[in-house]
Parts: sequence; structure tokens; C-alpha cells
Amino acid sequence: MSDGNAIKLSDKPEVVIEKVTGELSVNDMNDLCDATDAAIASGGGFGWVKLPARDIMERYWHGIITIPTRTLLVSRLDGVICGTAILIAPPKNNEAQNFAVQLTSLFVTPWARRYGVASKLLEKAEEIAIEDGFSVINLDVRETQKAAISLYEARGFKEFGRNPYYARVEGKIIAGLYYTKIINPEIVV
Repeated sequence: MSDGNAIKLSDKPEVVIEKVTGELSVNDMNDLCDATDAAIASGGGFGWVKLPARDIMERYWHGIITIPTRTLLVSRLDGVICGTAILIAPPKNNEAQNFAVQLTSLFVTPWARRYGVASKLLEKAEEIAIEDGFSVINLDVRETQKAAISLYEARGFKEFGRNPYYARVEGKIIAGLYYTKIINPEIVV
């Protein structure tokens, strides 16, 4: 017998990925900063090791939104922002590399992990990169970020390089790995 409040095993929270095209509401900015703080605190700070002050974090995200060569994607789990991914396009004058985009700042806050959010963020980033005319996605990651590495490799990214002096976390030097993926082979040739 079940009470009316039990959650069925098949029930999953709704995951939505959005491309940010304007300023965020105060609530969304708070959710974004809270998610970022939690990701940094859990060791996935995409460059940050220590939590920055809230005003610095807000300025960072406002800056990302206003830079024309950057595309911010946010993930929502049941309506709450819980992760991001950023696509960085080359400057317009870089004709030699105008086919490749850089993926950075892909993270999911710890409370929202294990719902497929990161995979959906990566899938949407690939879709948008193709829509925007790119044929290659490049990214880099700390060698200690095993879950991210597994995700990238499962989605077809290939490691092409290693930097033994990539990051310093808690006084320890950590290597970085570089990955690439062809997302539109017709444009590469």
C-alpha cells in the first residue's frame, strides 16, 4: 500500500537547458551564484579554488552575458539554475580558426548531479555550436575531474594533449588534459 506522497521510481525532475540572451532576473542570478559557489566548494570551480565574494561572482556572470563572443547556457532542475556551460567563439578577425569553438565552465552543482544535467548541457552546447556554424569543439580539464573526463570521452571527445603544469590547487600542481571533437565533418574539409 502506498501513501499519496510517495515518489515513483520513474518520476524524474525536469531538466531544461537555456541559452541566456539577456540579463538574468535577481532570483536567477542568486541561483546561478549559489550553484557556482557550491561547485567551487566541491572542487569543480573551473579556475576558482576559493569562493569569491558575491559581488565579484555577480560581476563575472554579468560580464559573460555581455561579451558577444560568449554563449552562456544554464541548466535548470525543476526551475532552479543548477549548472552552466560557456561556448567561446574566436574573434571575428581570426579567420584561421573560425571553425572551432572553445567549451568552458561546464559544471553542475553537487545537489543536482546524477540527473543527467551535465550530459544535457554538453549535448545542447554541441547543438548550438553546429547551429552557429562551428565544426570543432575544444576544451580543457583538470586531470582530477574524473566525472567530467568520463562525460567528455563518452560523448566522443578525444584527448590530444596534456599540460603537466595546468593548475595549482591547495599548493599542489595538477596536470590538465586537452580534448577536441569534430561536430560537423562537412565543414572541416
